[in-house]
Amino acid sequence: MGSPRIIMKLIVAGIHDEPGDVRVIELKHQRKPLLPTFEPGSHVDVHLPDGKVRQYSLCGDPEDLSRYTIAVKRESSGRGGSAWIYDQVTPGAELPVSAPRNHFPLKESGGPVLLLAGGIGITPILAMARVLCRQGKPFELHYFARSRSLAPLLRTLEESIGAKSLRLHFDDQVDTLQDIEGLLSTRPSGAQLYYCGPLGFMAAVARVSEHWPDGTVHFEAFQPPVQDDTAPEPFTIVLRNGTVVPVPADRSALSAIRAAGVLLMASCENGVCGTCECGYLEGQPIHRDAVLSNDARSHRFIPCVSRATGVLKLDL
Repeated sequence: MGSPRIIMKLIVAGIHDEPGDVRVIELKHQRKPLLPTFEPGSHVDVHLPDGKVRQYSLCGDPEDLSRYTIAVKRESSGRGGSAWIYDQVTPGAELPVSAPRNHFPLKESGGPVLLLAGGIGITPILAMARVLCRQGKPFELHYFARSRSLAPLLRTLEESIGAKSLRLHFDDQVDTLQDIEGLLSTRPSGAQLYYCGPLGFMAAVARVSEHWPDGTVHFEAFQPPVQDDTAPEPFTIVLRNGTVVPVPADRSALSAIRAAGVLLMASCENGVCGTCECGYLEGQPIHRDAVLSNDARSHRFIPCVSRATGVLKLDL
């Protein structure tokens, strides 16, 4: 069972707009001068009035704990959370926000670091670049966008890390275009890769980095990968105590587990935040999340979206 997360009532201390229908929101505590610490790659849950919970990467400086900074891209075709925040939240408003959580940590590495961001995917990457720059560690950040005029947080990025480690790639500027396959075809000795962006960008980077060794490629997705049209099949979950939990074709494993009396924490219920992550001991899972690494998929499971074939024994 996951442990409850601390929820803080934070005040919107400032708002400004960025290119690409992105709104940057600064959050402060009403009484405390400092917020809980966070590492680059961390996100927070923002709880909306209708009960929805949305995750946003912290794109501010991890050394400045006087505020949390999130960037919200208005997605008119999304699930409604970003549109509500973009349209309704004003300075002085109160938002329930969780303590930070990190499924996309910047790992210790003796070799160079390669950071790739597509559009709004710059949000967790920006915090990483700030830390690497401060530590004096070798890295390159490749930022891909349709144009300079649509690239959110570009000015902040240029001011934070400068031109030495920054490579900008805009679709409308031929001289800046970069072939991702060529970029990742050869892995520098000891290099680690981190990437984040929209679905097409994520799929392209995943495909051309398949030859990188396990444990050297890290990512964060804002949406789960597109699934095939195969109809879900029923399967069975077995808990540690032997309880058998049938999962019908039209029900998620998470809802079936909860109905069996297991109080498993969840947040996005969309396979991107990892809050409901648990272990599995036996069986053949069908992974449909956008959280777990290839290594983790050998023993971890995201029940809000993933399924299984036959019987799956969970470590619950």
